[in-house]
Amino acid sequence: MINIQDFYIGKTFDAHTYFGAHLEKDGVWFRVYAPCAEKVSLIGDFNQWQGQWMERCEYHGVYQLFLSNAKPGMLYKYKIYGGGRVTDHCDPYGFGMELRPGSASVIVDLKEYHFQDSNWLKQRQKSYEQPMNIYEMHLGSWKTKSETSSSWYTYDELAKPLISYLSENGYNYVEFMPLCEHPADCSWGYQTTGYFSPTSRYGTAAQLKALVDACHQARIGVIMDFVPVHFAMDDYGLALFDGTPLYEYPNDAVGQSEWGTCNFMHSRGEVCSFLQSAANYWLSEFHFDGIRMDAISRIIYWQGDPSRGVNKNAVEFVRFMNQGLHRLHPTAVLIAEDSTNFLKVTAPVEYDGLGFDYKWDLGWMNDTLNYFRTPPWERPAHYHDLSFSMDYFYNELYLLPFSHDEVVHGKATILQKMWGDYEYKFPQCRALYAYMYLHPGKKLNFMGNEIGQFREWDESRPQDWDILKYPLHDAFHRYIQTLNKYYLSLDALHAKEYHKDYFHWLQINAAENSVYIFQRGLGEGAVIGVFNFSDQLWESYPCTFPEKTRVQELLSSDWEIYGGSTPVPRRKVHSTKTVGKQYLLTLDLPPFSARVFQVLPSAGKK
Repeated sequence: MINIQDFYIGKTFDAHTYFGAHLEKDGVWFRVYAPCAEKVSLIGDFNQWQGQWMERCEYHGVYQLFLSNAKPGMLYKYKIYGGGRVTDHCDPYGFGMELRPGSASVIVDLKEYHFQDSNWLKQRQKSYEQPMNIYEMHLGSWKTKSETSSSWYTYDELAKPLISYLSENGYNYVEFMPLCEHPADCSWGYQTTGYFSPTSRYGTAAQLKALVDACHQARIGVIMDFVPVHFAMDDYGLALFDGTPLYEYPNDAVGQSEWGTCNFMHSRGEVCSFLQSAANYWLSEFHFDGIRMDAISRIIYWQGDPSRGVNKNAVEFVRFMNQGLHRLHPTAVLIAEDSTNFLKVTAPVEYDGLGFDYKWDLGWMNDTLNYFRTPPWERPAHYHDLSFSMDYFYNELYLLPFSHDEVVHGKATILQKMWGDYEYKFPQCRALYAYMYLHPGKKLNFMGNEIGQFREWDESRPQDWDILKYPLHDAFHRYIQTLNKYYLSLDALHAKEYHKDYFHWLQINAAENSVYIFQRGLGEGAVIGVFNFSDQLWESYPCTFPEKTRVQELLSSDWEIYGGSTPVPRRKVHSTKTVGKQYLLTLDLPPFSARVFQVLPSAGKK
């Protein structure tokens, strides 16, 4: 039994344990919150959709009914009379829904599946000092059984091939775009009708649990996108649920989002309890390792517009929710997709922050991709656009994303965004990814980026896996695999990455050459990246070091095995030479290239 007063004032994280359809030994309890409804009827398979009146509970606004003949798998809805209308609604707290265009809720036995991941959960961390390499994916269009738009694999059918692919390619996290039930495929799950219902496109709640469990057995963390800002306006969903704006704003000026959805009214306690409980539900019931919250700029500012001011109620809601989720799930990660300059997004709530663990660095993403769109002869004028990210990097705990948003709606794929013709795009994209993986911050890459996909992502089609038969794409894929595995294995690329002492620019004043050099880590084991983003070959380019240094090359984006023109050399140790008061290493830098080195022990050191 929940604390109903806490529910009313927005302090509850377990409303789903009371509301919805709950199995008992001899039947099912149905409970729904509809405070302004005149009456509510329960319709479903168990009464041939003829309806049975629900009773007003002693708690204000709560209707309930117990049915002994209701069973798991049966469909149901609430017929709500209110506001001069009669509308059949799915259950806001329903644990399952039928596939679109159907919209009924499904009675689900949440105890059907038993997890075997206790060891994973005991050892789970927020990864502040560990690598976090996230493969973002839309579960229905990664691979399909055929080319048709609805030949999806089920959650558990995907487990084996997906886990194999993630492991082979060096990803230790997977992030699923929203798996809550949604009516329109083209919304990708971001316009939700079933906040507690795994989408039936890919199977049942038990099958989704099996997928998460299998990932944990393979030591892969699982993150899911969650939308606490707005919801689908379909009349069977949350909109005008009890005949009045119960979940949304009654004011048109702020009631609708730019996507044509209804904005949640976070000043209502019942709405806050609903969303907090939904977030807790996915972390508790499905063992997700984190949630990425979409469109946080629309939480912070009214309609996401800073000129309209801060939405204080929504900000307080997200602070309270994050603080509560951290208390309930201390090792789960909370990630903000936020494009604003609002301060302390990743600071703890007790220090006046929003309480997220990580924030997407959308500024880095935009600046970086804009730079690589720029013709080489114009890049010197934009030299510091690329280095600007380190000027603010330590303000938050950042994650670097090349997400689904960057490869749709005419924006072109990551590879296509590169300046120039076909032959120039691959070397630039290889250099770009080396820069990304050596840059501080956790990593996120959307499916298809790793194989150099040219076609924009389409949720109705699987990825173009057949392009791997072409040598350049196959080589690019192997290159990304290598980068990923170095990122996971080299401490310098993730340990202490949010400490200023562990990043150093070695060359940041070479605009005319479009050359950048920086070091990650300190002393032995440190990693050095040397980047030439010009279209010129720089022979014997002088690289300045602060002390005598011995390095060994780990990787070059221009090696022939990755589609470049430089033969893979034998492992060779390079040492700096003393020239005056400087320590220099001279290197050949091919056009559009990155060379990666690791610092070795000093000569004579054992």
